[in-house]
Amino acid sequence: MKIERLIKMANDIGDFFNAESNKEIAAEGIRKHILRSWDPRMRREIIAYCQQDGAELSDLVRTAVSRLEQA
Repeated sequence: MKIERLIKMANDIGDFFNAESNKEIAAEGIRKHILRSWDPRMRREIIAYCQQDGAELSDLVRTAVSRLEQA
């Protein structure tokens, strides 16, 4: 899958969870959603993008993806 599509998908998930006032809970929700819904190749690609640049990801999504790296 093209990284542009993964970035859009991740940011869309982030937009949904951004309504949560507690950003720690929101980041964890994003992390869990990506773990549950994305296949391992997609996760590897978004993690690699975040490690290399990540500029097009929202701050909340970058936080969540960085936690995926640790999982």
